[in-house]
Amino acid sequence: DPQNYLKKHLVTLTIALALGWLSTKLDYPLLRAYAPIVYGASILGLIAVLVIGSNVNGIKAWIQLPMGFTLQPAEFTKIAVIIVMSFLLAEPRDPTRGPSVRDVLQVFILVAVPLALIMLQPDLGTALVISVTMLGVLAIGRASRNWFIAIFLGIALVGGVALSVPGVLKEYQKNRITVFVDPTVDPSGAGYNLSQVRISIGSGGWTGTGLFNGPQTNGRFVPEQQTDFIYSVAGEELGFAGAGLIIVLLGIITWRALRIAGRAPDPFGRLAAAGIATWIGFQAFENIGMSLGIMPMTGVP
Repeated sequence: DPQNYLKKHLVTLTIALALGWLSTKLDYPLLRAYAPIVYGASILGLIAVLVIGSNVNGIKAWIQLPMGFTLQPAEFTKIAVIIVMSFLLAEPRDPTRGPSVRDVLQVFILVAVPLALIMLQPDLGTALVISVTMLGVLAIGRASRNWFIAIFLGIALVGGVALSVPGVLKEYQKNRITVFVDPTVDPSGAGYNLSQVRISIGSGGWTGTGLFNGPQTNGRFVPEQQTDFIYSVAGEELGFAGAGLIIVLLGIITWRALRIAGRAPDPFGRLAAAGIATWIGFQAFENIGMSLGIMPMTGVP
């Protein structure tokens, strides 16, 4: 069915509008009251997907639903982690000081549990988004800079071990790193995706080939062009003008979230809104960046 994605998007758009309207009727302090329940439900979802989930492209991250739809529990985990971190760091404390060592360690533990379950899928892209979101919430929560130095040193150490010790990273993960360093490597193999994405975006020129008229898109030369590499469709069919407008619109959403954070009347609201801004901003940057070759390829839609 050539209109399959259109029909699915119309259904999900209807659901999204209904949920969006419902969210405007709810007071966000309710999220704070139910933070532990939301977090616990997200952990159960991650366990459930490992037990009954479907394996797609080597990743067990989705639960099949009727009518061809799927549910990805890790997406709910993103917001659950933000809510529980905001709940923890918003507790009353000395206003002249940031979170205590105990607070930060509790945050690390609460984030480490879902991260471990997500890595069992394995879904490195979602784990990366959650990790960066955690850093954003800690920064807004005024955690000491020593924590960030320690985190980045830890990341460098873990990365070095993963690259040097055989068996830690899977072959496709190593290939993605190789292609990121040198995009011209193996254009018909490991570098095929990035090569085709750059051709699609580059062929769009200033104004694009026209909506639904992209030769690369219609020929399906780009794998996963409906999710991971959807920006290649925008680049080819809408050109620099349309693809640039998408970045501007995503920037406006992120800026608005930061404005809401700055005007929030309480610490929980400020931290939650800032965490959501970090999540949306970084995920958009990662997805568009990997299509342009300035970020490593991950399965981030």
